[in-house]
Amino acid sequence: MALISTKDAAARLKLSARRVQELVKQGRIPAQLIGGVYLIDHRDLALVKDRKTGRPRKKAAEKKSTRPWKPLRTGDQKK
Repeated sequence: MALISTKDAAARLKLSARRVQELVKQGRIPAQLIGGVYLIDHRDLALVKDRKTGRPRKKAAEKKSTRPWKPLRTGDQKK
């Protein structure tokens, strides 16, 4: 069992070390915390290798309006 650091795992997955740490904290990559450093078995990288990239899309009900104000109707405009 070859253990690698989050920095090495990030290089192999083409991610940032911070993102690898987040995946460990989410439980998506098993790791051991030794001396304040997460160590990952290199075989466990296969668990997240074929993941979708980017942020998931919001559902229609969760989307916020891009316009926080309502446009004035023609009769409501101030002169």
